[in-house]
Amino acid sequence: MEIIISNASSKPIYEQICDQIKTAILAGDLAEGEQLPSIRALANSLRVSAITTKRAYADLESEGLIETVQGKGSFVAGGNAELIREEQLRQVEAHMARAI
Repeated sequence: MEIIISNASSKPIYEQICDQIKTAILAGDLAEGEQLPSIRALANSLRVSAITTKRAYADLESEGLIETVQGKGSFVAGGNAELIREEQLRQVEAHMARAI
């Protein structure tokens, strides 16, 4: 999983991280049960504060997209099939609207 952050963006870094992980989950790039990088590992690889990645993970967890297991890490939550279907339908509708 590759996350690209932009310091020039008006969007906060935690939102950029959250949006990119959410997109990867909804696109099916991250499968149900797949382990995400630890908060500290992701923070180190992106060269941001661990608090920033913790906030992104907390937001994803509150949306029901990931689950955090104490001492084991964060994983893509099960039951995202309906969210994935809705996102795919939204993308198809957007493509059809552009084609018309």
